[in-house]
Amino acid sequence: MFADELQMREQQIMRFKSSIALVTGAGSGIGRATTLQLAREGARVAVVDIDREAGQQTLELLHKEGGEGVFLLADVAQSADVQGAINRVMELWGRLDILVNNAGTMRFAPVVQLSEDDWDRVINVNLRSAFLFCKYAVPHMRRASGRRGGSVVNVSSVHASATTRNVAAYAASKGGLEAFTRALALEVETQSVRVNAVAPGAVDTPLLWSNPNLQSGAEKLEGTVISAQGIADAICYLASEQAAFITGTVLNVDAGRLARL
Repeated sequence: MFADELQMREQQIMRFKSSIALVTGAGSGIGRATTLQLAREGARVAVVDIDREAGQQTLELLHKEGGEGVFLLADVAQSADVQGAINRVMELWGRLDILVNNAGTMRFAPVVQLSEDDWDRVINVNLRSAFLFCKYAVPHMRRASGRRGGSVVNVSSVHASATTRNVAAYAASKGGLEAFTRALALEVETQSVRVNAVAPGAVDTPLLWSNPNLQSGAEKLEGTVISAQGIADAICYLASEQAAFITGTVLNVDAGRLARL
């Protein structure tokens, strides 16, 4: 009995043993925390980021903890870069089991002052990138003989449901990402690929503290600021077999922000 309990505990700790994962925006914040947690639990991880230095730092941390991975420099809004990253994963490891679309950016400005270029960049990084990675990754994630299907986790935001001033592009991109998540889940449900999203609230990352609404006092944080590790834990749950019957769902990890509205 004791041996069985030990075996169960080991399986829980190593939920991703022999799995192959790809995480976008992995150079910092939620992406870095997710990358390291996946590696701790046995996954080999492709660290994707547009910032070479930040991505390499994440990879070094992964290696220090005994994990296995590779850094792939990519602009996630560019189709050629996305296809190149996925092709490299297939060359190295021959399959892809977990895709985490985490890359994101914000622009703070009223709509009438927001440039078209800034609007396009936010939509491209936050929404187009998820489309591109899913378009080119999902065919490799379908169940092959003798192994499980794949899991896609998209990182949305509480702003998809309850937003604030001056972040219209960001809110629109995250609302679109949640609709995309539900639609894709229906398309791939017969292919043993699950598609879900997490919607974080206020997370302790540089992106949060760069918000001028906070700096000016126009917006105040309600409730607890969540650690990046807390979001990583939710992502890893959705990516794992523990969530085998969950697809097309958005998991709010917002310290009760929506419940207080």
